[in-house]
This record gives sequence, structure tokens and C-alpha cells, in this order.
Amino acid sequence: MSETYHIPVLLEEAVEQLSIRPDGVYVDLTFGGGGHSRRILSELSSRGRLFSFRSDAALDMRMNNRGGRTAADIVNSYTNDALCEIFSQWGELDTTWKIANCILRARDKQPIRTTGELIAAVEPVTPAKDPTKFLTKLFQALRIEVNGEMEALKMALEQSLKLLSPGGRLVVISYHSLEDRIVKNFMRSGNCDGRIEKDFYGRQTTPVEAVVRKPIIPTDEETARNPRARSARMRVGEKRES
Repeated sequence: MSETYHIPVLLEEAVEQLSIRPDGVYVDLTFGGGGHSRRILSELSSRGRLFSFRSDAALDMRMNNRGGRTAADIVNSYTNDALCEIFSQWGELDTTWKIANCILRARDKQPIRTTGELIAAVEPVTPAKDPTKFLTKLFQALRIEVNGEMEALKMALEQSLKLLSPGGRLVVISYHSLEDRIVKNFMRSGNCDGRIEKDFYGRQTTPVEAVVRKPIIPTDEETARNPRARSARMRVGEKRES
């Protein structure tokens, strides 16, 4: 089948910022449909190697569906307060207590097992004006909680400094403000808290340097062609020489 379900976001911009060497080693941590991976591979010689990881599953939201809790486990077992916390923190939603109450009332009748059942459960509090935005935030919160995404992002960024050679580049595309805030801090300071380290003489000792000061965003043309790109922000850092 020639038609693909996935259009890679900021493809050419990401490849350009990587400054690919034909014999280099590159890691695509959000493999998805493989668009970025295929583009990177086209730049490599027989000596280059590329590692990829499959994205999360659609129904239970686990990136690794061989174990761990699912989104269904969360909506059926978390307390009212715990649901409010993840919807507020990870989804940046308002009136989360109303959302949690709807879920609790629905699951008291029968467990919520499918995406459709969850959508039906929160229908009373879903805004009529822009339901897609509301549901996107709701499922974003669950996905982040299921996969521990913020902690995984922090770990990946911190470990990248151990894997990158001096002058090696880190290109990160984030899709919401929570991720972008962490990435911005890391590119500025070399740690996810944004804490600037200084030596005895007061000079900054950050191990990574931001290659671009402002995030690279999709063009209007790309957003029109691929609405999924509208919230993407790409930041680029380079490991300093020792």
C-alpha cells in the first residue's frame, strides 16, 4: 500500500539540525511511522547505525504493551483526588473535579474499558464549542500518566549527555508545553530543572549549548498539510567540547 498513515513533523528541519555524518550513529526515540528514521537512513553510509522504538498503542496507551498499568486501570482504580491531579498537572484542564466525578459515576455502573466508553463518561462536561481540544488534553493526561512520560523524557535527556560525543547534536520535538519547558531548561543548562552551574570563577559550566535560541516551529504550509504539526516545537542542543 503506497499511502501512509503518518506524516513526519518538521522532517527536513530536524535532519538539517542533526548535521548528519554518513558514518554517524543516530537514535530516533519516537519511531512512530518511521518517517524521520527513513530520512536519516537515506543520509547514512554502510557504516552508519539507527536505533528506533515503537510508539504507544491506541487502546491502552502503553508504549510497552507487555506489562504495566493501562489507561483503563487508571480510570477504574484511581481515587477522585488522584484523577483530578493528573488531569490538572498533565492535561492542564480546568474543573477537573467535574471530570473525575463523571468517571466515578460511570465506573460505578460498569468498568470503563474502551476509548468510546471514556468519551461517553465525560460527555456531560465536554465543551460543545471545542470538544476535540478537551478530549485531546484528557487523553494526553492519561497517556503521560500511563507511560511516566515526563520522567522518561528527563531520563532520556540526561542520558543523552553520556552518549553524545563532543559536538554531537540533540534534536527534540515536543508537542505540548510541559515537554517543551523541560527541553528548554535542558538545552539552556544541561539539566531538566534549568539550574545554571558555575565554576569557582563564576563562569557557566553547562555541558550543552543551545544551537537555536528559539524553538523551530512548522511553517503555515506544513500545518495546513499536516494539522498534527500545529503544536510541535523543535529545540536543538550540541554537547560542548570537554
